[in-house]
Amino acid sequence: MRRHRKVKIVATLGPASSDFATIRALFEAGADVFRLNMSHGTHEEQRARYEIIRKVEAESGRPIAVLADLQGPKLRVGTFADGPHDLVEGQGFRFDLDATPGDATRVQLPHPEIFAALEPGAELLVNDGKIRLRVQACGSDFADCTVTAGGPISNRKGVNVPDVVLPLAALSDKDRDDLEFACGLGVDWLALSFVQRPEDVIEARELAKGRAAILSKIEKPAAVRAFSDILKVSDGIMVARGDLGVELPVHSVPPIQKRLVRACRAAAKPVIVATQMLESMIESPMPTRAEVSDVATAIYEGADAVMLSAESAAGAYPVEAVGTMDSVARSVEGDPTYREIIESSRSAKRQTVADGIVAAAREIAETTDISAICAFTQSGTTGSLVARERPRVAIIAMSSEERTLRRLCLTWGTHCVLTPSLERFKQAVVNAAKAARDFGFADENNQIVVMAGVPFNVPGTTNILRIAPCDERLIYRTDPE
Repeated sequence: MRRHRKVKIVATLGPASSDFATIRALFEAGADVFRLNMSHGTHEEQRARYEIIRKVEAESGRPIAVLADLQGPKLRVGTFADGPHDLVEGQGFRFDLDATPGDATRVQLPHPEIFAALEPGAELLVNDGKIRLRVQACGSDFADCTVTAGGPISNRKGVNVPDVVLPLAALSDKDRDDLEFACGLGVDWLALSFVQRPEDVIEARELAKGRAAILSKIEKPAAVRAFSDILKVSDGIMVARGDLGVELPVHSVPPIQKRLVRACRAAAKPVIVATQMLESMIESPMPTRAEVSDVATAIYEGADAVMLSAESAAGAYPVEAVGTMDSVARSVEGDPTYREIIESSRSAKRQTVADGIVAAAREIAETTDISAICAFTQSGTTGSLVARERPRVAIIAMSSEERTLRRLCLTWGTHCVLTPSLERFKQAVVNAAKAARDFGFADENNQIVVMAGVPFNVPGTTNILRIAPCDERLIYRTDPE
């Protein structure tokens, strides 16, 4: 029987992975989702990558998810008259709205909304937190600071403001253009940067108009504080550890990651762990032991997906990076300790008929000789609920809705299969048995669990659980119409 990898792999496309041969090789190495980073490249470059993904999808006969990652507003200092300056701990330095090129004592910060939110004592971080300054006095157009950690400051360096919720929308004008472009392409997921509050997610959802699912990137302290409310209005979550590690003490990121992954799993919403997972593979064909351990930790925690950024987009070994993630995942998932950890952290909250049915399916699969759980899902909810149970057997998500299956490619353990539109339950059982056999999860001597809703093709009606043989002759003899 086929051993099916449960955790999904997200691979970012970029200059190192833009041609058909490389994208196909990434898919064959194990990529389930391709990320288009809207911070880099033109719309035409992204369109070309998208079309290649769909060509690979058509050739493989398996759904592939495409995630467009919006840049979000970028906060940067202005320019300097005579090159970089070294800021020294203890010295004073001013940020203001004056467009005059800066010097060793001041520079423009062309973001009045930052000054509107600052208070004395707040911290400003420059160049990924390498330079830190504390606000001593501020007004509507200036902030006088003391340098608490020095370093070289130069043109257009990024600024982070961790201590306050900024009166900034998560969507810039560029993001709105990119969102409309990505939805027009047909992407399955939109990743939203700079989320601070649930209203940011609601705004993106209104603009997307159901054309793509919304995934919120948790990269700011304000988002961590408001996480439960953000999760409620999101379809999925990305733990974006890069910016989190800049704006929060780096040692606080691992417990935040664990907490967020558990909350997403309890809510049956997919969660990606991202940033620097195999960073050294940008330049090396082999990862460090620490990186392998980091990827394994996310998998042991029950994350739905692990993500490659520059490793696959701009690195020298994109296919090897995906292959490494695949190997780590298979090794972890084959470890008996993995099952112990996953099962001990299973959520017991069940409030609906569908909750009860998927829990029963998992119990039956674990106590009898069942080869796979086949879930017919119109909107994707049933597939997500089965995945929340983290069953030991394969999950075959079946739908006549291609869009639903593509979105489920991000969800733990789901093997997605497109079916014709079905009218009768017996047709569903026969299709499920055939899919289990065709994809190597079962043979004619095995049994599967089949879940569906009657009437068919109506979201939210999961109400039938059937133990079925994989031999179609037995199905026709024993199954009711």
